[in-house]
Amino acid sequence: MSFPFRLEALSETHDRAHFSCGQEPLDRYIRTQATQDIRRRVSTCFVAVDADTCDLAAYYTLAAASIPTPDLPTEITKKLPRYPTLPAVRIGRLAVDMRFQGRGLGGALLADALRRVLAAPPAAFALLVDAKDDKAVAFYRRYWFAPLVGQPRTLFLSVATAEKLLLL
Repeated sequence: MSFPFRLEALSETHDRAHFSCGQEPLDRYIRTQATQDIRRRVSTCFVAVDADTCDLAAYYTLAAASIPTPDLPTEITKKLPRYPTLPAVRIGRLAVDMRFQGRGLGGALLADALRRVLAAPPAAFALLVDAKDDKAVAFYRRYWFAPLVGQPRTLFLSVATAEKLLLL
């Protein structure tokens, strides 16, 4: 099965006006704020573009973050240095246009984000995400993300685990 999408960095050439994932804050972000965040170096944004129509099918953002070590489960922290925080990369947003939902594109974007984190020069212990609702939590849990202690909607996936999963 071929992957009918191109994954690339967001640019001014991408038409974002008709993007609609069903959640207005995510739609508004890609239409009006993503380019500003890139310019200010607050986050980066990557898009999936339909290879045939060039329609914007999905997007996600990445930004630098950190995890307070006490927020991680004890079974993980007992194997780590005793630093107060650990470096991480946050998926700030991930959205799939309604026309393209149900095709596995969200999972493909997660895999792309993990590959980018693994290839990035700065070290990162984990990938973080703040899930908007219970449906989003369930989505990330399917991809081996686990909640931080006492923060059920902030989930993480260690980069070491991600690397192993990508090699399967």
